[in-house]
Amino acid sequence: MDSKQNKSDGQPAGYTYAQAGVSIDAGNALVRAIAPLARATRRPGADADLGGFGGFFDLKAAGFTDPLLVAANDGVGTKLKLAIESGRHDGVGIDLVAMCVNDLIVQGAEPLFFLDYYATAKLDNDVATAVVASIAEGCKLAGCALIGGETAEMPGMYSDGDYDLAGFCVGAVERHEVLTADKVAAGDVILGLASSGVHSNGFSLVRRLAADKGWKLDRPALFDQEVLLIDALMAPTRIYVKSLLPLVKTGKVHALAHITGGGLLENIPRILPANLQAHVDADAWEQPRLMAFLQAQGNIEPEEMARTFNCGIGMAVVVAEGDVDAVTTALTDAGETVLRIGHIADGAKGCTVTGSAETWSAMGDWSATHNA
Repeated sequence: MDSKQNKSDGQPAGYTYAQAGVSIDAGNALVRAIAPLARATRRPGADADLGGFGGFFDLKAAGFTDPLLVAANDGVGTKLKLAIESGRHDGVGIDLVAMCVNDLIVQGAEPLFFLDYYATAKLDNDVATAVVASIAEGCKLAGCALIGGETAEMPGMYSDGDYDLAGFCVGAVERHEVLTADKVAAGDVILGLASSGVHSNGFSLVRRLAADKGWKLDRPALFDQEVLLIDALMAPTRIYVKSLLPLVKTGKVHALAHITGGGLLENIPRILPANLQAHVDADAWEQPRLMAFLQAQGNIEPEEMARTFNCGIGMAVVVAEGDVDAVTTALTDAGETVLRIGHIADGAKGCTVTGSAETWSAMGDWSATHNA
């Protein structure tokens, strides 16, 4: 009711939630729209029906006997702002899932179920549905069920058109298959699995460069005329779960490191014991053209690249020398691009990345070290 007085009795009109900027009807419509998306992610242990107060998961039905549960949560970071500004919402859900499930597989855990949190000032069902459809797609890629979530419409909390995302994922691993630092040994080899792009880290720097350099995001990229620059930047984070999980179960994988914020330098040490150091040879793989573009645009030193971006490596896989060929073949057959990028040696816990002159545009030989 728009009038200030109730015409029949002269009393002031009652307030409604809609007048405060929150539409219950829009929220209900969104639930109806995304319910089929969630059902499409069903897997053993979860039926993925929405609408209750919580989601159930049956570990026994999923085939586990003596499991440990592993939980992870994450967001997409300022890549979301780029998605909002460019109107490209159909990949950030994959990013959201990837950031969580890749953190589970590195501990040996199989992702089981996922919940999302979507918050905005005013619900735009087209945008929200596109985002949740992307989340569901990520869940299918990871083999986990989207069993619930929360959509929050909060006027005054966010600017018009803005939204934020958070993801929560629970996985399980049989007790004897947990990946811990004690499996890593001197002489082990570090294999790198190629990334699909920037993934979901370093975007505060990317957006700063875009603003300062006046990038034309809707035009072909300087480094690839077949791809728009915005599409190269927004490429979803690669999900490594299905290619790695069978290998984890064989015991051939000693450790895994998801290369996120902090880059190669700071993430690989997280999987090492106190007496071992990782040595990464930047000469061992070709710098992706997107990374070379970012480095050139920002005149970024190689050491800064190694601690800011994934530099073309989205996952590090530590294996024994004798298992390199078998693991490489298995991962290649699973669709991964596998690169031998370094080794483990005795030394203080940490990581050293080295390169020759011209590698990553360096003027001379260079080295960057992070001691954990």
